[in-house]
Amino acid sequence: MVTFLGAIVLLVLGYVFYSKFVERVFVIDNDTSTPAYTKRDNLDFVPMSWWKGNLIQLLNIAGLGPIYGAVAGALYGPSAFIWIVVGCIFAGGVHDYFSGMLSMRHGGAQFPSLVGRYLGNSVRAFINLLSLVLMLLVAAAFTAGPAQLISQLTPLTFMTALAVIFTYFLLATILPVNKVIGKIYPVLGGILLFMAISIGIALLFFDRPIPNLTLSNLHPGELPLWPLLMVTISCGAISGFHSTQSPIIARTMKKESDGRKIFYGAMVIEGIIALIWAAAGMTFFNGTAGLQEALAAGGPSGVVNEISTSLLGTLGGILAILGVIILPITTGDTALRSSRMILAEYLSKFFNMENKGRLLLITFLLAAPTFYLSTIDYTFLWRYVGWTNQVVASVMLWTGAVYLMKHNKFHWICGVPAMFMTAVVCTYIFYAPEGLGMDYTLSMIIGSILTLFVLIWYVVQIVRYRKLHKKGGLKAA
Repeated sequence: MVTFLGAIVLLVLGYVFYSKFVERVFVIDNDTSTPAYTKRDNLDFVPMSWWKGNLIQLLNIAGLGPIYGAVAGALYGPSAFIWIVVGCIFAGGVHDYFSGMLSMRHGGAQFPSLVGRYLGNSVRAFINLLSLVLMLLVAAAFTAGPAQLISQLTPLTFMTALAVIFTYFLLATILPVNKVIGKIYPVLGGILLFMAISIGIALLFFDRPIPNLTLSNLHPGELPLWPLLMVTISCGAISGFHSTQSPIIARTMKKESDGRKIFYGAMVIEGIIALIWAAAGMTFFNGTAGLQEALAAGGPSGVVNEISTSLLGTLGGILAILGVIILPITTGDTALRSSRMILAEYLSKFFNMENKGRLLLITFLLAAPTFYLSTIDYTFLWRYVGWTNQVVASVMLWTGAVYLMKHNKFHWICGVPAMFMTAVVCTYIFYAPEGLGMDYTLSMIIGSILTLFVLIWYVVQIVRYRKLHKKGGLKAA
C-alpha cells in the first residue's frame, strides 16, 4: 500500500513542480490571442473555459485506456507503478503538453502538420497515414466492445447497436465542438473520475493489501517486462493517440497559461486513474496469477465489472456498465473527429474545406472503414493499436525536441524520453507477435542498433542547431 500511495503523491508533485519547469522551458505568452479567437468558426475554433477543456481532454485521451491497459499491465506486478509514475511525469505529460501547445502556437495545426514543420515532409507523409490508421483502429476497437455489451443487455442486435453508435459518431464529428462534446464530456469526465476515486478508496479498506514495490517481473506467462510493459500501459504513462486529440482542445483555449492545466493536468489525472486500476488488478484477484485467470475468463471488461460490483455494490455495477459502454464510445467519436480534421487539413491544399458538404463527405469516408473494422475481432485490432500508438508518441516527442533546438531552448526534456520511446518501439516491433515475432535476444540487438542510429541523428541535430545559433542563423524565442 505504501508504494501505491507514494506513487500517487509523486504524480501530484510531478504536476506541481515538473509541469511548471516544462512551462518555463516552453515560455508562455498570455498577451497573444489564441486560435480560438483569431480563427473562430463556431465549429472547431470556439473559446471554452480551462476546466471544461481539462475534462474533455481527459475523456478524449482516456476512455477505457487507463483502465484496460493498466489492468493488463498489472500482470507484471508493482513494476507497473514505476512505469506509470516515471512515464507520466517525464514522458506522457511532456508529450501531451507539447502536442497541445505547439498546435495552439501554429493556429490549431494537426499533429502531422507539426511533424512536417519540424521533422520534414517525408516524415509528415508517413505520420499522416499512420495517424489516420491509428485513429480508425482506436475508433473501431473502442466501438465493438460497447456494441457487444449493448446487444447482451438490450433487445438490440450487435449490428443495430453498432449502427446506433455510429449515428452518434457522425453527429458528434460534424456538430460544433461546444454543442455535444463541450456539454456532455465534462459530465462524463466527472463520472470517470468518480469511478476511479471510489475504487481507490475501497481498495484502502479491502481485506487484501495492495502489493508493495518489487523489481521482480511477476508476469505469470513469463513475458519480458522490456519493452512489453511500456506498450501495454500506454494511456496513463505515454500514448501517441493523445497527440491526435490535443489539437481539438488547443483550438478552444482562451489563453496560453491554460495549457499546463489542460494538457499536463489531464495526463497526470489519467496516470492516477491507471495507478488505481493497476492496484485493483494486482490486489483483487490475490496476485498476478489470479488476475491472469480472470482476464482469460472474462476479458478486461469482465475484470472491471467484477471489481466494480464487488467493491462498490449496485453503484459499482452501474458505473461499470456506464464505463464499459460510454467511455470507449467517447474515445471513438473524438478519434473520428480528429481524423476528419487531419484529412481536411491535408486536403485544404487542393480544395476549399470550408464547404460543409465536403466535410460531411470526408466524415462518411472515414466512418465507413471504421464501421467495417468494428465488425472483426476486437483483440486483433487492439494488438496493432499498441505499437502504432507508441511510434506516434516517439515522433511527437522528437517534434518537440527539434522545436526546442530550433528555438535554442532546453531540448532534453523532449529528447531524453524520445530516445527512451524510440528504444521501446525499435525492440517491440521486432519481438511482438503483431510485429515480426523474432527471437527476443535478436530483437534486443536489432532494436539497440536502430536506437543507436537515432541517437547519432539526435547528436548531429544538436551540433547543427548550435552552429546555426552561433552564426545567428536562427533566433531564440
